[in-house]
Formats: sequence, structure tokens, C-alpha cells
Amino acid sequence: MVPETPLIIRHLGVQQYNHTFTAMKQFNEERNEATADEIWFVEHYPVFTQGQAGKEEYILVPGDIPVVKSDRGGHVTYHGPGQITAYLLIDLRRLNIGVRQLVSLIEKALVDTLNCWNISASPRREAPGVYVDNGEKIASLGLRIRKGCSYHGLNFNINMDMSPWQRINPCGLGVVMTQVADLVNPSPDIKVVSEKLADYLTIGLGYNECSIGLPLPHVSD
Repeated sequence: MVPETPLIIRHLGVQQYNHTFTAMKQFNEERNEATADEIWFVEHYPVFTQGQAGKEEYILVPGDIPVVKSDRGGHVTYHGPGQITAYLLIDLRRLNIGVRQLVSLIEKALVDTLNCWNISASPRREAPGVYVDNGEKIASLGLRIRKGCSYHGLNFNINMDMSPWQRINPCGLGVVMTQVADLVNPSPDIKVVSEKLADYLTIGLGYNECSIGLPLPHVSD
């Protein structure tokens, strides 16, 4: 069944993590059965975020990059410019989907997006995220479900400074991280990749179309 309410896509630009984190929680607390689902696309200024399962020993040498406690699932990850972060603010009850199904459709959207640039990738059930064929990880997932609705979402490495990943044990897996720019030359523009990913997420969630929303005032600098 196609949802009756629209899906709203917002492109927020580059934002401080704490601003967006606060806005997500506020959105989820204030939403009701009539509130449209939204996906927020954002790049963050450099920050390490520690999920609910995070262990301090996975943060090796943070240096001058701040570490922020988050209420999402998972361990420590890195956000920085050149990485797509997409926050999925979805009413799971209204769409009649569970958390595992949401994770699977996010992973499929990422795999389909990568395939547009002939990058072969796949998820791992035991370690959520998306991995290219040599085992390196290119996208991470971390969600929070509250009152039947999701927030947080995915990180997708496009064309960023990869050196901060050496300062942590990403997701506690000891995995090597990669990005689109290391696999495709020339690297596609991050806006183009965001649009492709938005299309696949829209389809995966069961929407026929989406509308573009304005940036939120309370997450602007």
C-alpha cells in the first residue's frame, strides 16, 4: 500500500552534529500519526559519535576531533565533510515494517546507489552496513526506535579525508574503511550521489514520490 502522507526530503548542507541530533529528537517527540515521514541529508563537521553499544577502547586517538555520545545503536563512527549522512525519520507502524526490514531496505538502497557507478557491494547480516567486494566498509548504519518511529540512519563515504578513521576502531569491527572516491575516477559529485540514494530510499520505503522540504531553521548555524 502506498502511504497517504508524502515523504519529505531535506538537504541541510554542512551542520554541527549536536544541532542536528537535537532537532531529530525534537522532531520524533513532537510528531503524531499525521506527521509526514522525512529524510534529512547532511554533511557534518568532523566529529566522532559513540553509539549505545560503544566502548571507550574503540576510540584510539581522538586528538582535536570531538567525541559525542549518541543514543543510536552501534559503536563509534566518524562524520566529516564529503560523507553523506542521511537521517530517516520514519513511522514504522504506519508503514507496517519492522526494524530489520528498515535496515535491509537502507542497505539495498546503498547497494543500488553504488551499482550506478559499477561498484559491487553487499551487506552483512552479522554486522550491519555495506561492504565492497574486498571486504572494506563504505557505509555504516545506526538507528534509534522510539514510539514506533526511527531516527538516526546511515553514513556513506563519498569523497572525504579518510585519515580520522585511523583514530578509532570503526564500529568495533577492526574493519578498513573506504570511499567512492577511492573506487571511481573521477569521483561523482556528492549531490548527485545523494539524489540517487534519495530515489532508492523513497522506492524502498514504498513511496511513489517525494517532495523537497526547506532546511530547518533550528539546525542552521
